Amino acid sequence: LDNSDEIVTLVTQLEACRSIPRPAIAPQIYGKWRLLQTTNADTASPIQRKAVDTTKFDIFQDIVFNDEKQLLVKQIVKFSETNELCVDALASTSAYPLEELTDREGTGEILGLNILGVSLVGEEAVEDPQRPDSRIRFVFDEGKFDFGGFSLPYPVPFRSPLFRDAVKGWIDVTYLSDRIRISRGNKGTTFVLKK
Repeated sequence: LDNSDEIVTLVTQLEACRSIPRPAIAPQIYGKWRLLQTTNADTASPIQRKAVDTTKFDIFQDIVFNDEKQLLVKQIVKFSETNELCVDALASTSAYPLEELTDREGTGEILGLNILGVSLVGEEAVEDPQRPDSRIRFVFDEGKFDFGGFSLPYPVPFRSPLFRDAVKGWIDVTYLSDRIRISRGNKGTTFVLKK
């Protein structure tokens, strides 16, 4: 799917339809989702624009729990059957709160440059009170490239105190059914996913 006006219209129409209530904590949110389409907002980082390009790779988002019963959002970019990039983010919802996930303070610009993407913050980032429990907050925590069993760490120091605020974000689930999910992210990107 491309970023045509027709897709934008269809997304807007779906968002106006009746959705599963409280989508960020509904049972239907969990599991593996395939990214079908995304808008590449100007606020997205150059890395993000490539990492969500569905014309080049199959991209999945897996919402699961780790061994410590923490909520995770896993981004998986499949380069081939045996090669992939997996980036894990610790996540927080009202049902599974994570103390560390305070609101992001900075926009992400570094010396005025859009390196990691520009995030909405403050008043621009307030959760919609008309859509309770629609937000999933996250903080990227670790990542790795897997090349047929040979692993390399993702070269971003997610856990460094210097970057910790810049790797926080959120998605608002604006539509959820058993098979389709629409989310809008903290950098202005819209995601359309299929289960």
